[in-house]
Amino acid sequence: MGQLRKAIMALVLLFCAVASNAQCSFRNTAFKSGEFLSYNLYYNWKFVWVKAGLASMYTVESRFDGKPAYRASLTTRGNSKVDNMFVLRDTLLCYNTLDLAPLYYRKGAREGSRYTVDEVFYTYPNGNCSVRMHRQHADGSNSWERHTYEDCIYDMMSIFLRARSFNPKSWKDGYIVKFPIADGNGRTPAQLRYKGKTVIKADNGRKYRCLQLAYFELENGSYKNIVDFYVSDDENHVPIRLDMFLKFGSAKAFLVGMKGLANPMESQVE
Repeated sequence: MGQLRKAIMALVLLFCAVASNAQCSFRNTAFKSGEFLSYNLYYNWKFVWVKAGLASMYTVESRFDGKPAYRASLTTRGNSKVDNMFVLRDTLLCYNTLDLAPLYYRKGAREGSRYTVDEVFYTYPNGNCSVRMHRQHADGSNSWERHTYEDCIYDMMSIFLRARSFNPKSWKDGYIVKFPIADGNGRTPAQLRYKGKTVIKADNGRKYRCLQLAYFELENGSYKNIVDFYVSDDENHVPIRLDMFLKFGSAKAFLVGMKGLANPMESQVE
């Protein structure tokens, strides 16, 4: 379910995260080691919403190349009903410095009969951002790319971690943030559009004030709406609901559980 992954990276919008001269660090105010988020996934099959499976994200302080780092993982699993229509098995992993500069990203995705692996390795020579990208294609072949940029570039997991600490208080309806995203196959222009505030009921039975956002990617010369999502209007910026526009239909994700938050959940209204 590629759009779930894209939804997560869409959270970038909360700030113009594309810094010049590869100043890619940022102060974390939104999460702490041990945070765990879980979601119910739903798929629209012949105009009927069917529970499709579960997703979970876990963030913990770890080490990367011998240095302290955040390790974040996202796992999605379809249930037996969905397996008859569409096999869903995704695992995403990233390492970031404790001040949120990307270090490593990996996505292993089985969607239907296809299985692909994307990897991104980051270094920061001479104040630039250098990325080495690897893709294992569905046919088993491999491709590699190496690029160096003067600005920062992010993957969908690292931008999710970073964006949760941004401050959207000054945004107005229609505000747009542009930014670049890396996967194993290159650099993609993307943007996030702010659509105001609303109240959303999660699958834990509670309601939350949320910021409503729409994520777009450049495809064939124009921006395509990939995901609409709703993030808690408090210092945690937890995704409460995601509406995903898939190539084979549509899907939704609703928050069902959260543990180890860094801040009070002040957006809860019921």
